[in-house]
Amino acid sequence: MGMKGVYFSPCGNVEKTVRAMAGPDAGYTDITRPAGRRGDISFGPGDLVFVGVPVYAGRVPNKLSPFLAERLHGNGAAAVAVVCFGNRSFDNALAELYAILTANGFSVLAGAAVATEHSFTDKLAPGRPNEADLAQLAGFGAKCLEKYQAGGPALAAAQVPGDPAAPYYTPLGTDGQPAKFLKATPSVDPMLCTRCGQCVYVCPMGSIDREDPGKTTGICIKCHACVHKCPHKARSFTDAAFLSHRAMLEQNYQRPAESVLLI
Repeated sequence: MGMKGVYFSPCGNVEKTVRAMAGPDAGYTDITRPAGRRGDISFGPGDLVFVGVPVYAGRVPNKLSPFLAERLHGNGAAAVAVVCFGNRSFDNALAELYAILTANGFSVLAGAAVATEHSFTDKLAPGRPNEADLAQLAGFGAKCLEKYQAGGPALAAAQVPGDPAAPYYTPLGTDGQPAKFLKATPSVDPMLCTRCGQCVYVCPMGSIDREDPGKTTGICIKCHACVHKCPHKARSFTDAAFLSHRAMLEQNYQRPAESVLLI
């Protein structure tokens, strides 16, 4: 039997979650950066695959879902659908990932929606997944393995909540109105930026100009990988609508959200 993990994890929390579930001896495929999404990824009977993605606007990231739908192949493998949300809600993301995996030939035996620190702000679920979370996730992964090894009727598909075709969540500002920041990109402080290239390397869309890191030449999915991983703290989002949405989240979603583990 092959224990496997696949993850899209710009800021690292999805990777932590999937690795906690699947364990240190599993084989892992990182699809975060463009190089990891250049070919098909196939599994087969005998594989148990933990597939993890972040929740963006209550769904699977819309720039990632076509790759998952077209290039990730189960061929009879078992899977655990895993989504990580930033303390607000996972909305319909788990149902969407479940539907994608099922359509791609996986038998989805379990699902998890895991509360993790929000990529926009450390005021929402700070430090999560923490040690207690990781222990809970390891226990859940062990239960998934037990279900898989039992086989037969025990491999009945997990039941997950949500509607895979539901609309995306509409970000709101502090005034309660839709916050429109689709075209927002990180600002760069030229006094702090050393052009080290770290932001270019971590961008999952390959959208930061190598010659001038202050330029975003492609799609920005607001993942904040470049902001969190800049060693000089030179990058930040300053768009007014984005800042209003972040403030709204901080005002309304600081209560500790519970992870939902379904098997």
